[in-house]
Amino acid sequence: MSRIKDKFIELASKKQKGLIAYIMTGYPNDKSTMETIRGLVNGGADIIELGLPFSDPLADGPVIQNASFQSLKKGMNFTRFLSLVKKIRKETDIPLVLMTYSNLPYARGYSKFLSEVKKAGIDGIILPDMAIEESRDYLNEIHKNNLDAIFLISPNTSKARIEKISKASSGFLYLVSVFGTTGAQVQFQKYTSDAIRNAKKIVGNKVPLAVGFGVSNPDQAKVILRNGADAIIVGSAFLRLIEKTAPQQIESKVTAFTKSLKKATV
Repeated sequence: MSRIKDKFIELASKKQKGLIAYIMTGYPNDKSTMETIRGLVNGGADIIELGLPFSDPLADGPVIQNASFQSLKKGMNFTRFLSLVKKIRKETDIPLVLMTYSNLPYARGYSKFLSEVKKAGIDGIILPDMAIEESRDYLNEIHKNNLDAIFLISPNTSKARIEKISKASSGFLYLVSVFGTTGAQVQFQKYTSDAIRNAKKIVGNKVPLAVGFGVSNPDQAKVILRNGADAIIVGSAFLRLIEKTAPQQIESKVTAFTKSLKKATV
């Protein structure tokens, strides 16, 4: 059983929903990444998504695109990413999900790439641009390495397609809450609530449903969870917080913000 599955079982036993935090590794530097991780763990995050920067992050809004650019500029690469994951694993057993784009594992070879991230301590993979129709080789290697494959659906994904994607997904199913790219929303539209309820009705308890893109504060988290999501995913809000925080205060600021979000899931 994976750390991710174990975490959702634990949350269900406590009658809680999950808080999944996304950060960009190497942003603004490796030391700050470790401070952020400590803040997330101390604040009660349930799962951490680690972004491995890619030169053309199509699904990401300006905040994550900037973090990706800055991380690459500072020299973040696959080898350094693995080193950071190993450092994180020395401090915590929190479930870790790698989020990047398909070009990177494809170019390295799915078998080699997935074996290396598994050995470093990664539990699940999100590739936003991986189409279910093209995922056979990828999924074969995912299963060989006992990793979770986390696929995305959107508000306009058909019932038949949600069923197909959810069958291929493990760990959790990622529902994109809005049309467009990542980034904070002032207010969610009715179609978001409808999409959550619809997706949850289709997948039931087969796989947890996590909702991301635009969730940036506790009130928004409550709205998402009230409509049936099993977890919220928060990314851009953490990156904006890190951007405006002095390096020596990152851990404490991230801890406080994480605690405020986690309260919304209890």
